[in-house]
Amino acid sequence: MDEVIADTLGSYLKIYNADFGRNLTREDLHGRNALEMARPEDIPRIRQYFQDEKFFSSIDPMPGSQEGVKALAETYEVFVTTSAMEVPVSFMPKFYWLKQHFPFISASHIVFCGDKTIISADFLIDDNVRHFERFQGEGILFTAPHNMNERRYRRVDNWQDVRVMFLGSQGSGVRDQGSDGN
Repeated sequence: MDEVIADTLGSYLKIYNADFGRNLTREDLHGRNALEMARPEDIPRIRQYFQDEKFFSSIDPMPGSQEGVKALAETYEVFVTTSAMEVPVSFMPKFYWLKQHFPFISASHIVFCGDKTIISADFLIDDNVRHFERFQGEGILFTAPHNMNERRYRRVDNWQDVRVMFLGSQGSGVRDQGSDGN
């Protein structure tokens, strides 16, 4: 969910920059996790962002995600998975967020879990490769600043690329594993 259909990083950067007087951008994070760019003394306060239900309810959808997921759902059985067990306070805000922004996804197709390998599916589109390591289907890496140096998986840069990969729509940017891509 996060960084695939929900622009969690965008919301984080807005709050972080306002709170700490910084001007951190996605480009600054190339190949790094956002916490790696924070001062050590700021990390406890930053971790509190993710304990606030309001944080999750204010996230914008990723560009093209609503249309892309809807188009996929017309052809495929689509499940939304989120490793919400890591942040239990996010359960209800994420559920309500999905109902608001993706009302066509049935509640029975929303999976809150800790380990996404419990999902039996052909494909898993995610920004975090740790979810692919024991996944039985094919992991498709959704580009995010923290995974820019990852080369082991097939990658999509945006929702247009997802549509091309699965629906054959017009677009570009789909790369096979190991390609340069930058």
